[in-house]
Amino acid sequence: MQLRKLYRTIERIASRSFTNEEELLQQVIHEIVQNEEINLKGGRIWKFDPGAGGYELLHQVGDIEQIRQNYIIKIKDYPLFLELPKIRTFLGNEQDWYLRKRGILKYSATGIGDKVLWHGHTLYRYVLAFNADHLDETLTSTLNIISAAVSSVLRTFKIEHEAQALERDLDKARELQKSILPQHEMRFHSFEMYGVSVPDKMVGGDFFDYLITDGDNERLAVVIGDAASKGFSAAAQALYTSGALRMGFDYQTKITSLLARVNNLLNRTFSEEHFVSLFYAELTDDKNGLVIYANCGHNIPILLRHNSDTPEIIETTGQLLGPFPNETFRTENFLMNPDDILLLYTDGISEATNEHGDFYGEERILTNLIASRKLNARDITRLILEDVQIFNSHGTQSDDKTIVTVKRLAK
Repeated sequence: MQLRKLYRTIERIASRSFTNEEELLQQVIHEIVQNEEINLKGGRIWKFDPGAGGYELLHQVGDIEQIRQNYIIKIKDYPLFLELPKIRTFLGNEQDWYLRKRGILKYSATGIGDKVLWHGHTLYRYVLAFNADHLDETLTSTLNIISAAVSSVLRTFKIEHEAQALERDLDKARELQKSILPQHEMRFHSFEMYGVSVPDKMVGGDFFDYLITDGDNERLAVVIGDAASKGFSAAAQALYTSGALRMGFDYQTKITSLLARVNNLLNRTFSEEHFVSLFYAELTDDKNGLVIYANCGHNIPILLRHNSDTPEIIETTGQLLGPFPNETFRTENFLMNPDDILLLYTDGISEATNEHGDFYGEERILTNLIASRKLNARDITRLILEDVQIFNSHGTQSDDKTIVTVKRLAK
């Protein structure tokens, strides 16, 4: 059989669906032995067992004398196994009395799959052994191709299964991250809110939340945060922070005490370089639109009055969460009049870049907010996010993007 054709044959066999690599190997060895062009009478699969110090019989097929299952060939009795990683295939005279008794006077062995370390030696994880009417050096090239082809399909099988496992983990991570994000839209007395969070990768460190306690119609907290790290680490911090805030809010803790507790929890749980920026705004049922807030190192929100194009400054009131244990936080407040807008965002919005490396910037955010101020909170959020996405579509820098718009409705 032509060697290239043999390689393709093995690849075709391995392209089927298998639950594990040993099942794949069994099917491969069955079809190799049954292929009349290869002229092999039978074959066996041996797997290295480091505890036993040898290769254990996993499977045998063909017109050959059967060996008892789980029979082990010791490395000390077959030092040539130590040479397999260098030469891949060898032929030899059988020395084992039990195997000779079973009529095996000559043997062939070819190593396949990953290699493992054992007592300072490198060994193949699997060895395929074959029987033929004539075992001579002309068989070596055939066995070498079998070894290369089967090793290749095993690597592919492993990569695909690891990728599938990673994809399942990513799906779980995405679902977990979605679980910490509320519904986009929220109404509370004269306030309407709309938030969107778009991770840059599969998962990210941005989050927002609406915190409200059952039976409490006097206050609702709007929170937006950004974990400094990336990927799964950031998602874990976001999940942890969001959970801590939800638990603390349910106990009607003062804002300053709540943030101090969350800060200390993050400090004990994550390393100091893994900090979280956070803006916390508590809306009330006050007829004048009272908003109490704390800004823990987060992007300064835009408070746009209905009768002005100049935003008011919402000052920072505390440190980032995490790096500084026992930090104290203070609150400030402002009133929101009908048609006033409070826009919260993460730096993935303001620091998104275009293909030239230019930042989207706060000025462009404000320009779009002014242009859309007569729209509802949902449309304002979507309009700005869409503009950022277009601006950043060929950008040199991208990050998680989160926007929450709070608008007080006119009576």
